[in-house]
Parts: sequence; structure tokens; C-alpha cells
Amino acid sequence: MYGKILVPVDGSETSKRGLEEACRLAKEQDARLRCLHVIDEHYLSANYVGVMYLPEVMDKLRDNGREILNEAAEQAGMSGVKVETVLRESAERRVSDVIVDEAKTWAADLIVMGTHGRRGLGHLALGSDAETVVRNSPVPVLLVRSGV
Repeated sequence: MYGKILVPVDGSETSKRGLEEACRLAKEQDARLRCLHVIDEHYLSANYVGVMYLPEVMDKLRDNGREILNEAAEQAGMSGVKVETVLRESAERRVSDVIVDEAKTWAADLIVMGTHGRRGLGHLALGSDAETVVRNSPVPVLLVRSGV
């Protein structure tokens, strides 16, 4: 049923839970995983302009993103799942938009992602990439709640 599963990862425990579930599904379905890490340039520009030299910060974020993707690929590989990784930059767009675009471009059959499940003021203040992905995704989305 699902041949290609997109899994956004950010290194958090919540995204690791999403990856675990995606690995289980991929193994059952004999599907391929694409782990996606998005560098959130919008967050950087809104919160840290003038604090540090931006190109240096971006280099560190790219290195961190590659490390997150390597760990995700290793975890998926240990599960016996075929996996590839992709690093994208948001270019002043929301992370959720990059995720949805990746699903469309790669022709994913499913998106599996972790969510913190924030509500109330926490949700209002932070927004929800997961919610936006669900609203705009061309394919089904499986949200995996954090253990908290």
C-alpha cells in the first residue's frame, strides 16, 4: 500500500518516535523511507539576526542536519529498511511547506512525523508544522505523539 514514506526528522525525541513508527511500517510494507531534515532559516532570521555571523551559523546548522540524517539512516538501516536522506533549507518558508513540497516532488505515499501535541497557548505561540502538513499534504499523514 505504501511504497514511499517521507519522514521529517529534527533530532528530537518526538521525531525519533516518528522514525521508529515509519521503520515499522516500511518493514511491513516493504517500503522505502526518505528522511528529510529542514534547516529553518525563517526561525534564524526572526530570532538571531545580528547576534552571530549568519553564514557561520548556517554552516553549523548544515553540519548538525547531516548528523541528524546520518543517525536516522543508521536507525532505519538497523531496522532492515531501505532509506535515503535529504537536507533542505527553508529559504524563508515554513518548514511545513518544505515538507509538503518534498512529499509532492518525491511522490511520497505517506508522511510519518512526530508531533509534540501542544495545545492552547503553547500551540498558539509556537504554531504547528504538523498541523499545517496535515492540512496541506497531498498524501495521508501519520502523526506520532511524543511520550510526554
